[in-house]
Amino acid sequence: MAVKVKVPTPLQKIVNNQAELSAEAIDIKNLIDNLDAAYPGLKERICDESGKIRRFVNIYVNGEDIRFLQADKTVLKNGDEVSIIPAIAGGR
Repeated sequence: MAVKVKVPTPLQKIVNNQAELSAEAIDIKNLIDNLDAAYPGLKERICDESGKIRRFVNIYVNGEDIRFLQADKTVLKNGDEVSIIPAIAGGR
């Protein structure tokens, strides 16, 4: 099933400067693997060495944080919108 993936600016260089991608996937884990197959190096920016999504990377499906859904096992449906958002620290 095709989903729309919104890519944050820091990762766009890896995906040929695209802000939005279309990808086939059954769940978040499958989506990350499929995107990495098409754009090598993307997974290592999103996941740690054990394959878990990095703490500072937030992923949303249709505006819902996957941490409150099924994490990387969150099932995707045709037309879903996935947003990858790296956390940004700030302050003085």
